[in-house]
Amino acid sequence: MATTTTRKAWLAGGGIASLAAAAFMIRDGNLPGKNIMILERSALPGGSLDASGSADTGYVMRGGRMLNFTYRCTYDLLSAIPSLSDPSISVYQEIIDFNNIFKTYSRARLVDKDRKIVNVSSPGLKEKDRIDLVGLIAKPEGFLGRKRIEDWFSPSFFRTNFWWMWSSMFAFQPWHSLVEFRRYLIRFIHEFPRIDTLAGVDRTPYNQFDSIVQPLMKWLKEQGVLFIAGAEVFDLDMAATDGVSAVTHIRLMKDGEPECISVAAEDLVFLTLGSMTASSTLGAMDRPAILHTDKRNGCWALWKTLAKRSPALGHPENFDSRIDESKWMSFTVTCKDPFFFDWMEKFSRNKAGSGGLVTFKDSSWLFSVVLARQPHFINQPEGVTVFWGYGLYPDKPGDYVPKKMIDCTGAEILTELLSHLRLTEQLPLMLATSVCIPCMMPYITSEFLTREEGDRPAIIPKGFSNLALLGQFTEMEEDVVFTVEYSVRSAQQAVYEKFGLDKKPPDIYKGQHDLQALYDAVKTMHR
Repeated sequence: MATTTTRKAWLAGGGIASLAAAAFMIRDGNLPGKNIMILERSALPGGSLDASGSADTGYVMRGGRMLNFTYRCTYDLLSAIPSLSDPSISVYQEIIDFNNIFKTYSRARLVDKDRKIVNVSSPGLKEKDRIDLVGLIAKPEGFLGRKRIEDWFSPSFFRTNFWWMWSSMFAFQPWHSLVEFRRYLIRFIHEFPRIDTLAGVDRTPYNQFDSIVQPLMKWLKEQGVLFIAGAEVFDLDMAATDGVSAVTHIRLMKDGEPECISVAAEDLVFLTLGSMTASSTLGAMDRPAILHTDKRNGCWALWKTLAKRSPALGHPENFDSRIDESKWMSFTVTCKDPFFFDWMEKFSRNKAGSGGLVTFKDSSWLFSVVLARQPHFINQPEGVTVFWGYGLYPDKPGDYVPKKMIDCTGAEILTELLSHLRLTEQLPLMLATSVCIPCMMPYITSEFLTREEGDRPAIIPKGFSNLALLGQFTEMEEDVVFTVEYSVRSAQQAVYEKFGLDKKPPDIYKGQHDLQALYDAVKTMHR
């Protein structure tokens, strides 16, 4: 094995998976930080854990990730990273301390068409729904194939409190993979009794870019890791010996110019596959976000190029070719007047940051909004508030704005929201003092699409000596995609295996083997 003083590691993609991999290489693999290079097309690393903007132009978050005590790999990573606000404690400790003070307990999880808060103490399941849920959990994954969620449950299941809460919490659609839905049921079975209050959710003090990515970047840079921005990897040259391929060159465009990086035999290449936020576009108060699906450049194109050479590298076309099944829209609202936050706190009976998602279950867009504790950005001035929301059905006309969400400006999205809340008299004030930025994401739930064995490649693909794969489109048994944990676990597993370390990532939490968790879940289904 190469010595840690000479081996280099090249990481293509600057999302949380690559950042985590770099940290594990340094902490556990004893690789000097100066030997690690992160190649990222964008100006800033962070991938889907992004957040930017200002009070004047409006803040933007494409999404927000919920954390949970079962995210053992993520919390293991963050336990070694100093907090930005208090370097004497870790980011992990900062998150725990924050959640011990500001606890989540939603009192307005669902709102109906009459602006009434729905009593969700009961999940509203019928006996057949309960039988179907238990039967699905008991069914071996291998028997489910490419079935959709709607292939397993009766139509009435999709009108239950359970479905509205579960689907809006995790962004499931009826046509998504039954396999992934089953994995979520098992992975979060311990959260069944708290699905109505979201009390099991851990939040970060600020948005995830400020609370997780920034301190992680700072620590990596202090260790000597080199971040190369404006670098888009478009191909890997490989040489085969006795049926085993090794990456020999990395081909990329750097600031519009082609470059070629030589990779020594002892070096490693870690590649993040695909991206749930690829081709995202932003709108404005006076213009919609445009649906953009150009995959000729970027991570999807690279994955396709490589997958043509070996079936061990998966089938990206399964995930990037069904945009109507994977897209939805989010929006970020920056308010310079306290009206909306004050009103929502009184209506929901939750102070901002304590309630989680508020979902309008009867809205044609299946609207949800969440008011985080303020400030939500490190640079956010006093008197400015920021909230985030999304719609799972952007191709449907609004209930009050007669346009598809996909065609709506930020002002029209605000109009639809305030109309649902019967706040049309306050709409002029809201429009004059707020900035709503829509965001269209064509591939945001592409990782939930129906799939078969082999569509997602292994983290350590067979037949490659110095290549590892990271992220949401790799295959790991039992864990669930669309989580920070999945990306971090893929990174930890890849580093431990490629560095030949005698250790493995923390075991996945398995509540299905906890008799108390099972009892509580079944009891909840009968409430």
